[in-house]
Amino acid sequence: MPKQDLPLIASTDCCNSTLAAPLGIEAAVELAAAFKALADPVRLRLLSLIASRPGEEVCVCELTPQFELSQPTISHHLKVLREAGLIDCERRGTWVYYWAIPAALHRLSDVLITSGVKAST
Repeated sequence: MPKQDLPLIASTDCCNSTLAAPLGIEAAVELAAAFKALADPVRLRLLSLIASRPGEEVCVCELTPQFELSQPTISHHLKVLREAGLIDCERRGTWVYYWAIPAALHRLSDVLITSGVKAST
């Protein structure tokens, strides 16, 4: 469809905010650390693999084969995500199981939506 034939869609919710007030210094520092952790494609993909299974844990043995990286490199990226408060884990024997922290993901989402960044459909 040519550009001039695209219909205009009016949006009434462009200015709706889910945050009650602007970010304070502490919240901004905390959120910046989380966004910085996600600024790496491997970590973003790891989080996606973990978070796409809500309510379930993912064994590191399932994550490592998804990448052409060594196990220590994957462990480093998982540690960065854990330190940013986006995931948590538990060791069971020789394996470590990871899960996303929904509240942390919701906070990131709220900031993005408030800033006017929306996912394309």
